[in-house]
Amino acid sequence: MDFADIYDRYFDKVYNYVRYRVRLADAADDITARVFEAALGKAGTYDPAKGPEQAWLFGIARNAVADWGRARGRRAEVPLDGAFEGPGSDPRAEDILEGREERERVLAAAAALDERSRDIMALKFSSGMTNREIAAMTGLGENNVGIIIYRAVKRMRELLGGSKSI
Repeated sequence: MDFADIYDRYFDKVYNYVRYRVRLADAADDITARVFEAALGKAGTYDPAKGPEQAWLFGIARNAVADWGRARGRRAEVPLDGAFEGPGSDPRAEDILEGREERERVLAAAAALDERSRDIMALKFSSGMTNREIAAMTGLGENNVGIIIYRAVKRMRELLGGSKSI
């Protein structure tokens, strides 16, 4: 396993997933760093026969987010307010002005979803995982994952007044 290659290929996806799940950019930076530290420490335990390295890495990320939530004394959330930014980047002023209202609406819609739906939506849209990969990671059936995503998107569209932006 070439850890540098894994880091290069998955850093942005892992960061986006973590940033999707936690509100604070600094916390997302710290959690992402912990994910890759843990992955490096556990690199010898990765077994390709048990699943792809992406699922293994996102399993570590999900646990890190859950640990962060427990340490803060509340459950982990899936806010979307930072999901539109890259790691370590400051948003441009025009981006803030153009997207603030829409992001607020999407945040409110996402907050109305149950925790399982928010987690699956974060895996799907922040990391680009397929339904099959999400199913393998969560223990749900692939069809069940698809149904959860479909219902979550439908619910968010209803909350957004039929908007096709999601």
